[in-house]
Amino acid sequence: MRIALSQMLSTASPEENLAVIEAQARDAAAAGAEVAVFPEAAMARFGVPLGPVAEPLDGPWARRVRETARATGLLLVAGMFTPAGDGRVTNTLLITGRGIDTRYDKLHLFDAFGFTESATVAPGGRLVTADLDGVRIGFATCYDIRFPALFQALAEDGARLVVVPASWGAGPGKREQWEVLVRARALDSTCWIAACGQADPLSAGGTPSGGAPTGIGHSMVASPLGEVHAALGPEPGLLVTDIDPGGPVDRARTTVPVLANRRRDLPGPG
Repeated sequence: MRIALSQMLSTASPEENLAVIEAQARDAAAAGAEVAVFPEAAMARFGVPLGPVAEPLDGPWARRVRETARATGLLLVAGMFTPAGDGRVTNTLLITGRGIDTRYDKLHLFDAFGFTESATVAPGGRLVTADLDGVRIGFATCYDIRFPALFQALAEDGARLVVVPASWGAGPGKREQWEVLVRARALDSTCWIAACGQADPLSAGGTPSGGAPTGIGHSMVASPLGEVHAALGPEPGLLVTDIDPGGPVDRARTTVPVLANRRRDLPGPG
C-alpha cells in the first residue's frame, strides 16, 4: 500500500487550505499513492474562532474534498470542524474515497499544556475503522496518541494501519514526545502508524499563533515494531512511502504478541 502524508501549513482560510489539499492530492495520485492523509485542522488552523468555519459533512467544504477524492482515485483523510449542536464544534476527520465515506470525531480533547480544547470542541464517542482493499485502517487524532488503549482497541478490531492526523503543540520536549509516542503506539498495537502533522509555522517564516497548537512538523510512519520507516522535518512537504500491511504486521504479532498476551482478568485495586 502506497500512502502519502501531506504536511501542510493550514491558514485561517478554509478556501486556501482546500486549494492546497486539491494540489497535494493530485501530486499524491501522480506518485501512485492509494491513501492521502492531511493533518488535523486542515480546514482551518487552530488559534482562530472555529464556530464560524465549521460546516456539516454535507456542506460545501466536505463536498469539495469528496470531489477531489473521486477525481484522484484516492482515499482522503482530512481534518475539519463540524457543528456539535451545543455551541461547540467537533474535531472531525473526513474519511472519503475508494468506496469509503465516514467520519471520526476526536475522542480525547487537548486539555493540557495550558490549552483547553474542550472549551470550544465537543468529544466524539466511538472508535472508527474502514476497510480498504481488504486492509482495515483505524483512525485517531493528535492528543489521542497519548492513550494506548485506543490503539490496542483498534488493533483488536482488526486494524493493521492507524492513521493519526495531528496539529501538535510546540514547546520544550514536545518533538521528542511526539516521536516517542508515535513509535510507542506502533509497539502497543503492532500496527503501522501513519502520523501526519501540521508543518511548523516557523519553518515557513511564520510565527506560532498565541499558544494554539499550530504544528511542529515531523510527520512519521512507524513500523509495527516501532521503527521509523519514513519521516519529514519541520517544513511543509509531501511524504510518499510504501508499507506492507500484511507480513510485517503478522511477524510483529508473532514475535511480540502483546495483544494476545494482554491480561484482561485482573481485579481493580483494593
